[in-house]
Amino acid sequence: MKLATFRHGGRERTGIVLLEDRRVLPFAGGPGMRAIIESGELPDTTDPVSLSDVRLVAPLRPASLRDFVAFEEHVDGVRRSIDGSGGVPEAWYDAPTFYFTNPHRILGPDDDVAFPARSVARDFELEVAVIAGPGGSVFGYTVLNDWSARDLQKREMQVNLGPAKGKDFASSLGPWIVTADELDDRKDTDGFLDLWCTATVNGTEIGRDLLGNMGWTFETMIDYAARDSVVVPGDVLGSGTVGNGGCLAELWGRNGRPDPLPLRDGDVVTLTVEGIGSLTNRVVTAPPTGDLPPVRRRDQARARAAR
Repeated sequence: MKLATFRHGGRERTGIVLLEDRRVLPFAGGPGMRAIIESGELPDTTDPVSLSDVRLVAPLRPASLRDFVAFEEHVDGVRRSIDGSGGVPEAWYDAPTFYFTNPHRILGPDDDVAFPARSVARDFELEVAVIAGPGGSVFGYTVLNDWSARDLQKREMQVNLGPAKGKDFASSLGPWIVTADELDDRKDTDGFLDLWCTATVNGTEIGRDLLGNMGWTFETMIDYAARDSVVVPGDVLGSGTVGNGGCLAELWGRNGRPDPLPLRDGDVVTLTVEGIGSLTNRVVTAPPTGDLPPVRRRDQARARAAR
C-alpha cells in the first residue's frame, strides 16, 4: 500500500495512492502521517480524487532523521574524494554508524533544492529510508536524497565531527511511503530487500546498485538506533548511499577528478527505487550569506592569568 501526503482543495491531506487507477483515496478527518504511523491503523477513506489533481509533498515530517552509511563501496569512494585516504575503516564493521541531520529541512517530490551559494561541489545521494513503526517495527519505506555540499563538508569534517552545513540545508523524501508488507516478498533469506536503485541527472544514468548490498538490514539499524536511546514511530532512518555511483563524490574519488561534473543550477536529479517509486528535484542556488565575524583565538597569557 502506498501512503501519500498531498495538497488538494487548498489544504494538506493524507491518503492511499492507487497507481493503477491514477487516483488517491483521502483519509477521513485529515489525520497527519505521523499520527497514522503512531496508531498503527489506517483511517477510513473518503471519495477518491484524481492523482493528476493533487500535489504530492514530503510524505511525512519526522521528529528525527538518522542517516546511516551501510554500503562499503560508498564509504571507500567518498573517503577518497573527501580526504584522499580511501579504504573502509575497521570500525565500520563494528556497527551501523549514523549521524543526525535536519528534520526541519525536508523537501518533497518536484521541490527545488537550494544549495548554499558558497558551495560549488554539489552532490546528490541515492538512498532508501525506513520509517519506524510502533514498538520498533518497520512501518514502511520511501526514497531519500541526502543532498551534500561536498566542499563545505570536506572543510568542516577536518574538525573530526560529522557533516553539518555540508548537509543540513536539505533532504528530500518521497514520492510516498510503501508499507512494509508490500515489499516482504522482495526480501532474501537474510532479510535484505532485493531492489534495484538508480540515479539520473538530466535523464542520464549516473549510478545503479542493489539495495541488498547493504551491510545491515533495516531491522538491525532500527534496533541499533534504539539501543540506550529512543526511536519513536515516524522516525526516519536512511540506508546510506548505495554504491556504484549512488553519488557523484564516490565517482570523483575513484576517477581522481570531478567527473561527472558537480550539480549546477537547473540540473534535474531523479532517484528511482524498484517497488517504491521515483523522486525528482531540481537544483537551484540559495541567496548568498554574509561572512562570519573572525574567531576569537585563545590568548595563552590571558588564559594563564585567569587561573
